[in-house]
Amino acid sequence: MEIQRTFDILDELKKNNDKPDILAAKRDGQWITFSVDEYIRNALFFSYGLLAKGFKKGDKIATVSNNRPEWNFVDMGMSMIGVIHVPIYPTIGDDESKYILEHCDARLLIVSDKALYKKLSPIIKKIRKIKSIYSFDIIEGVNHWSEIADIGEKEKIKRKDEFLKIKNSITPDEIVSIIYTSGTTGMPKGVMLTHNNFMSNVAGTAHNYDLSAKDKALSFLPLCHVFERMVNYLYQYKGVSIYYAENLGTIARDLKDIRASIFTTVPRVIERIYDKLVTKGNDLDASKKKVFFWAMRLGERYNVRGRINPIYAMKLRTARKLVFSKWHEAFGGRLRLIISGGAALQPRLSRLFFAADIPLMEGYGLTETSPVIAVNHINTPGNLYIGSVGPVLDNVTVKIDDDGEILVKGPNVMKGYYKNEKATKEVIDSEGWFHTGDIGKLIKGKFLAITDRKKEMFKLSSGKYIAPQAIENLFKESNFIEQLMVIGESEKFASAIISPNFEYLHSWAHEHKIHFRDNKELVQNDEVKAIYQKEVNKFNKLIGKHEEIKRFRLVCEPWTSATGELSPTLKLRRRVLYKKYANIIREIYSYGENEANRGSISF
Repeated sequence: MEIQRTFDILDELKKNNDKPDILAAKRDGQWITFSVDEYIRNALFFSYGLLAKGFKKGDKIATVSNNRPEWNFVDMGMSMIGVIHVPIYPTIGDDESKYILEHCDARLLIVSDKALYKKLSPIIKKIRKIKSIYSFDIIEGVNHWSEIADIGEKEKIKRKDEFLKIKNSITPDEIVSIIYTSGTTGMPKGVMLTHNNFMSNVAGTAHNYDLSAKDKALSFLPLCHVFERMVNYLYQYKGVSIYYAENLGTIARDLKDIRASIFTTVPRVIERIYDKLVTKGNDLDASKKKVFFWAMRLGERYNVRGRINPIYAMKLRTARKLVFSKWHEAFGGRLRLIISGGAALQPRLSRLFFAADIPLMEGYGLTETSPVIAVNHINTPGNLYIGSVGPVLDNVTVKIDDDGEILVKGPNVMKGYYKNEKATKEVIDSEGWFHTGDIGKLIKGKFLAITDRKKEMFKLSSGKYIAPQAIENLFKESNFIEQLMVIGESEKFASAIISPNFEYLHSWAHEHKIHFRDNKELVQNDEVKAIYQKEVNKFNKLIGKHEEIKRFRLVCEPWTSATGELSPTLKLRRRVLYKKYANIIREIYSYGENEANRGSISF
């Protein structure tokens, strides 16, 4: 059966992978599983219930929720009758939430829990089109989502013919979802995605990975994000059981608990896993610590292309036995695949995990491309190149424009921006090419590499171009650096604002007997300044002379999506950071040229 619409997955599941645990979530310390039959029944009754409540094809329903099986029930329930699903990040601010809820024309809102109900109910009162709020959790005085399904179950005979007529009329090119881009500047745009957008992406990636009904996946990236949304459909298409993590803090425990074979992630999560591994390594006794970091250094030199030196291979076997086998145990013993997207992955981390016999592969895409454009994979030889985002999907076409911008054409490209024809025409040209805004190149004519965002590149006063993302990603290889923003547009030299990796820095300070009251005092310590100067000097040697970070400032706070410095997908919100650190930036560039050229650093 050819899968062309998202809800066709349900028929495929019933036919080929009728299993007892297609979806699962942990509640009160126990994993609660849902069978394929329960999944289909809940989705079907939700469809009937919406019809009974007067919903029609083209109506919109917004959800603001964590990951859970119920999200799938209502998602599929909506799609089968042509109701458009508008998933929204739970972590965005009130102004952005209000804008999206008004702009998308939602008739109904479903929230996951009491905290989100309290946050959003005052906003909803100001939005005329939204008539009611439902919740996934049981909240006193709030309508529960199951009430709609209960209505549907009671009216299943009455609604069946109407349901089938609508379901059978839905074409692959009809809109199934509007996903609002998180955006690093300004209010987000609503990306209109069709059934075919999603399912062509599922078809384009399905043969890349050896997954089956025997596998379990841990899901923790937000389902409101296009990456996890598409992968969620891919898992179901392949019959993989999806277990939803309790939260980001329980990932390690949940991986071990369910013995997952795969998860998708963003680089920041991998970086945090790496940081925790390093911290544990530092806590070992002297002899074990020496072996641990020897294995780490060995792993970071791993070469996945070509023949491995016999001496290196012998050392690697020892490292896997003494160190990396413990990683497998910590991950549950069955983890064999990690796919990273959303931002640039440090190549050394990919090499390290490959050395540990846990393939960590990077892909690339955008909300507007449903999302995958290219991805590394090992199902067939010759489709992996660390330092790239992999080969372009078979059903997608890419070309590099004269200015280096990546252009995309294929069935995965969005229908357009909701209620914004002008913005749509700005990114999809008359020949149908989608302009990604990313600068890239093809390595060996096959592997796509992303070098920067077109809008984020800037010129120094000398006329030399700076591509900040590439520099930032390189410097973040330092254990001391959590986040870094390169600055210097129209200035004589490049500088940086650095948010330290405070967990690692605290451990280092304790080891070096540096006393401090708080982070503000810590980043002003001369020894701390000196170690960061040493790190900057080390990475400056790896980049062009004009790209070198001549000055930097350490700030005393971490950058998060909750505090606004990062987007929900953990990208730098440069406009926010420029505004927040305006005084520091002015101070950086208040010195004379000669002092700058000497590389002096002021904190």
